[in-house]
Amino acid sequence: MPHLPAPPAELVSFLEGLPDPHILLDGRYRILAANGAYRRLFATAGGAGGSVVGRTCHAVSHHASVPCDQAGESCPLAQARASGQRERVLHVHHTAQGEEYVQIELAPVAGADGTAGFFVEKMVPLPVAAQPVPSAQGLIGRSPAFQKMLGLVARVAPSRAAVLLLGESGTGKELAAHAVHQGSLRARRALVPVDCSSLPEALFESELFGHEKGAFTGAAQARPGLVEAANGGTLFLDEVGDIPLSLQVKLLRLLETGTYRRVGSTELRHVDLRVVSATHRNLQHMVAAGHFREDLYYRLSTFPIHLPPLRERQGDTALLARALLERVAPPPRALQLSGAALALLEAQPYPGNVRELRNLLERTALLCDGDSIGAEHVQQALACGLPPLAGAVAQGAGVLPVSVALAGLPRRRPLPDDEALRQAVAAHQGSRLALARRLGISERSLYRRLKTLGA
Repeated sequence: MPHLPAPPAELVSFLEGLPDPHILLDGRYRILAANGAYRRLFATAGGAGGSVVGRTCHAVSHHASVPCDQAGESCPLAQARASGQRERVLHVHHTAQGEEYVQIELAPVAGADGTAGFFVEKMVPLPVAAQPVPSAQGLIGRSPAFQKMLGLVARVAPSRAAVLLLGESGTGKELAAHAVHQGSLRARRALVPVDCSSLPEALFESELFGHEKGAFTGAAQARPGLVEAANGGTLFLDEVGDIPLSLQVKLLRLLETGTYRRVGSTELRHVDLRVVSATHRNLQHMVAAGHFREDLYYRLSTFPIHLPPLRERQGDTALLARALLERVAPPPRALQLSGAALALLEAQPYPGNVRELRNLLERTALLCDGDSIGAEHVQQALACGLPPLAGAVAQGAGVLPVSVALAGLPRRRPLPDDEALRQAVAAHQGSRLALARRLGISERSLYRRLKTLGA
């Protein structure tokens, strides 16, 4: 072992007592000391003797022969050496549990002459935030866009800041909310989700804040709301852009003062919670149009995080496909994706993002009788539900390319005007869902039209 500078005994003793993995480094990336948490995390990295002391940090954690900044990653030691300050980055490490995302914090330790003679590095594995390789649950990805998003999640999670998750439908906003919660000091308490798009305006306030007995017809007893259930933990407001404008001021009061009132009560209640919200809407445009309060927007968006769509996550489709296939076709069935099938999956645009990919894989698994999924199974799954085109000639496995098949879809029916809608409602005897289907619109669109009409 090459000669190593002697680390300060007091510092080594201090690091040994810390619960998170810590190492002490010199300016040449060599590990001078490692506490018990680090040794356990990298138990298989030290060779037969199991010792990591004397090895370089990049050899132990990355299995690399050169420092991170020479291998395409950011190096916190190089950054700290240049800035003289604490630096923080997100890395993928090879641990005893496999590859894991780890938040790295590295701080220089000044010597007697005032220069940085040593560096203390702290590693915080993200609890359920992500796995760079297929896993049963959690966010999955390795692309630069994904890692940028995850780095922001890891940075904001330990704070008290309100987080606004922005992105298209199906990009994993709820999983990101779980990651923020699990990385916070509130992780031992509840994460309470609120689906703002599914709560009718008449019930929204009661569901969120609770109500007293007799507050309205049917309120036979007092009932706490979701805000109380989230006390001490995190309140996740999913599709926050759908909160009725008339109730936004009450949510603003909760965020500003930590107080609220149950429906039917004058008692002011206090709650300690963190708010994470999510939306696929452009809230800034809604603010400009007068559909969303500007003050509430700024309260919710202390720390906005954009979740990239799948089409911007180069290389992540393969990781996601393997992991999702285990969920849609669990053991004892063991399905494998052929190279051609994987290439076809990666070529799709996925406007529905990860949710669409999962649905496609589930259809594909049902269409495959063997244990290997081929391109023909993916083609059949892509064409499921598409009407045949008159005079079209089947290609390959008898399935048209999706772009061609989509061209044959009928156009969406025009929405009925107000008077026609009133007449249709008056004549209809079945469910709202059946009426929506008859009119050729979604049930949610029908509900909103009826609410506008007061029907």
